[in-house]
Amino acid sequence: MSKIAVIISGGVLDESLTLAELGKIDEPCIIGVDKGVEFLYRHEILPSYIVGDFDSLPKEIVLYYKNRGDVPIRAYNPVKDASDTEIAVRLGVTLGCERMIILGATGGRVDHLWANVQSLMIPFKAGVEAVILDPQNRIYLIGEETHLFRDEAFGPYFSVFPLGEIIRGFNIRGAKYPLRNHTLMPCDSLCVSNEFEEDEVVIEFSSGAVILMETRDREII
Repeated sequence: MSKIAVIISGGVLDESLTLAELGKIDEPCIIGVDKGVEFLYRHEILPSYIVGDFDSLPKEIVLYYKNRGDVPIRAYNPVKDASDTEIAVRLGVTLGCERMIILGATGGRVDHLWANVQSLMIPFKAGVEAVILDPQNRIYLIGEETHLFRDEAFGPYFSVFPLGEIIRGFNIRGAKYPLRNHTLMPCDSLCVSNEFEEDEVVIEFSSGAVILMETRDREII
């Protein structure tokens, strides 16, 4: 099994980005999630697993994979205790993947988006690198000193949010809006839409985890 999982979720899926990300990885573990399976079906990309309650997926596509018999199907009742994307993330951890790229996890309903962002804590606690990616956003969790470099950044902006806990001794260096020994609260929007002042930005704090979003206004070709 590949050490890199690509999770194709059922939100707004950018086809060009998805195909490009799949093309970068040699034999990825591809997990199709509910409506995201339709993308794989249309592009004749064989998933490693498909998961979900399949309430948003045409029945003939589910039947196609059942008839193939070579794609493990994890089907769940729509009345369940986790989102389809969370189930896929947990599967990736169970399979021993060391990295996850989650596509189709944004756009549309904000409740689904927020559930997907929260699900990043699952691989984070397991020591697995995981990122939600779309044309304008790269979203992941950090729990230690992190260095961002202007020439490697996903976009010109970055934002930081605590994930339900108070973060003490929070520092940002090299940014347009630096911070020193700040207490970052769960309701704090102070760290939205910061920018590079220097070629390297350093984010550091003593304990806990925060959401880091690298963002751009539109896709940069």
